[in-house]
Formats: sequence, C-alpha cells, structure tokens
Amino acid sequence: MFHDIATDDVFRLETRRLWLRWPRLSDAAAIERYCANWEVARRTARIPHPYPKGSADRFVFAAREANSLGRDLTLALAPLNAPGKAIGAISLEHRGAERLTLGYALAPEVWGRGFATEAVAAVIAAAFALSHVGEIEASVQVDNAASRRVLEKAGFAHDGRALRGAPARGAMVECDVFSYKRAQWMARDEASTLEAAR
Repeated sequence: MFHDIATDDVFRLETRRLWLRWPRLSDAAAIERYCANWEVARRTARIPHPYPKGSADRFVFAAREANSLGRDLTLALAPLNAPGKAIGAISLEHRGAERLTLGYALAPEVWGRGFATEAVAAVIAAAFALSHVGEIEASVQVDNAASRRVLEKAGFAHDGRALRGAPARGAMVECDVFSYKRAQWMARDEASTLEAAR
C-alpha cells in the first residue's frame, strides 16, 4: 500500500511546529494518559473507557507492525522542540484497494492550537504521494464541531451523515462523513505550484 520509504521507522513528516514519526514504546505512558481521558475516548470509535493498562503498549506494537508492512501509516505527533514528547497520534488505515480511513486523537492540553490541522494536512499529502489510493475518508460524531472544522480546513468534502460502528462505545453512532479525493489534491497542489511560480 505505502511506498517503502514509509515502512522504516526513520520515516518522518515535518510541519511548521510538529514532527510526525513512528510511535515508540517510550510514547506509551503519554498515549495511555490522554487515551484514559473520557473527553478524548468518547469522540473516538475504538478507544475504550476505562482505558485498560497495557493498551498503549499494544497500540504501539500494532502500529509499528502495520507501518512496517506498508499496510497502514500511524504516526505519533511531537513538537519540533520536544521530539520525544508524544502529544497525539494520527493514522491512515487501508480500506480496500483505493481508499484510506483517517483517524486521530490529541492530548486535551494541546486542543485548540491547530496541531490537528497541521497533522491532517501533512498526512493527506503523504497519503497521495506515497500510495496509489484514490480517496481518503473520515467521519466525526455529529456533536464534534472541532474535528469537523479540522477536516473542512484541510479540504475534505462533507458527504452527509451516516451511522458508523463504534466498537468501544458498543453502538452505532451518527457521524458526519467526509472524503478527500486524489483529483482534488492534485488540483490543489497544481494551483499552489502555479501561485508559487508567479
């Protein structure tokens, strides 16, 4: 799925303020801390609450395995000035030959500072540059206005509402559904190139 360059744990993406890098076992304590927060977990489909001890270690091992196989791409978010400090995670998971699903979670102490927007923009570019997928999809619970704004700012198109499975919540939840197509990314990239050439 992903190009070989992303299947080695030296792979990094850099934004204005963040390193996006493979998660490490040294990140597990930070991951466990924010995943154990109900305000984080309740917005996700798969983070259980209470968050079981040892789950962060399992998350790191699973992410590294999927990354190394090139199947998915899961990255920890860390500030450029503190690259060892995980403040969140973002993932692109393989959903069929032509589609990836985007997901992310951030520690509450960094909410509202634009880190999710930076990370989403970076992984969109990586997804289309390092794979052949035609589309990235994402969904957010209908009451999650902050995540909806992140996706809209990144250029995702709103495709409507639908029920989505939330295994950690033991239910289906109503979500706003979004998509970002390769053609849209290519047109946007081309427009940026033309603007820069002027």
